[in-house]
Amino acid sequence: MGMSELQFNYYAQSCPKAEEIIKQQVVQLYYKHGNTAVSWVRNLFHDCAVKSCDASLLLETVTGVASEQASERSFGMRNFKYVSTIKAALEAECPLKVSCADIVALSAREGIVMLGGPRIPIKTGRRDSRVSYLAEVEKFIPNHNDSIATALSVFNSIGIDDEGVVALYGAHSVGRVHCANLVHRLYPTVDPTLNPVYAEYLKGRCPTPDPDPDAVVYARNDRETPMILDNNYYKNIINHKGLLIVDQQLASDPRTTPFVQKMAADNSYFHEQFSRAIALLSENNPLTGDQGEVRKDCRYVNI
Repeated sequence: MGMSELQFNYYAQSCPKAEEIIKQQVVQLYYKHGNTAVSWVRNLFHDCAVKSCDASLLLETVTGVASEQASERSFGMRNFKYVSTIKAALEAECPLKVSCADIVALSAREGIVMLGGPRIPIKTGRRDSRVSYLAEVEKFIPNHNDSIATALSVFNSIGIDDEGVVALYGAHSVGRVHCANLVHRLYPTVDPTLNPVYAEYLKGRCPTPDPDPDAVVYARNDRETPMILDNNYYKNIINHKGLLIVDQQLASDPRTTPFVQKMAADNSYFHEQFSRAIALLSENNPLTGDQGEVRKDCRYVNI
């Protein structure tokens, strides 16, 4: 088992159009619902960081399965229903051939391209888990309040070095943060590490200290280019405009500061390191060969 069994173009014989179909679906969905591209990137983090890149994230709660989507760490995640859209297109072309785990990896790759990021070579051949790891999620997905030390140790434990971790946080160049995850930096007093002018803007976005989690009040991670995966994130955190505590610590911790400064100065270096780190993350401990299964419906294990 392990990484060696993943390969490029795994579906060349069994479903030659698989990667093209996923690309077409991601592009079509992006033009209908632009935020799907951000969801595909977040899905990769949440699936691959927890145990294995095995689509365990996509399993819904049914008898015997407690969905990882129920974790507090999954707060704000959405667009899972559109994974079924991609899967249906693949099933129409070649039934029971393309795993949901490979859909997670390849939709993230295509989503990154739609967000102006690099095109990342991604291996395929992952199989789908038959179990969910709800109890493990909190161990592997850092909390918005966690320190950079915690984040580094979690990602280091799955083989991603500090430089790669800094690059992965660049995903915070797109998407949004729900007010529930940042009001503790605004109320009752403003976090002194937050730019005071920016804090006033954030208070406008998040006007109360106890936002309704169902109301979807949020602030964009990057006001300048909110839907482009670029190095603005690093410029922002250097200027004390990081939304999460971990974002701010990334810019001040001696282990990460040099990489932050280099990425802020050089977008192509950021893209290069982001590509490397995403590829590593996508190969974390996959199920291969005859392990697991290829789910017919990504939401449920096969019967």
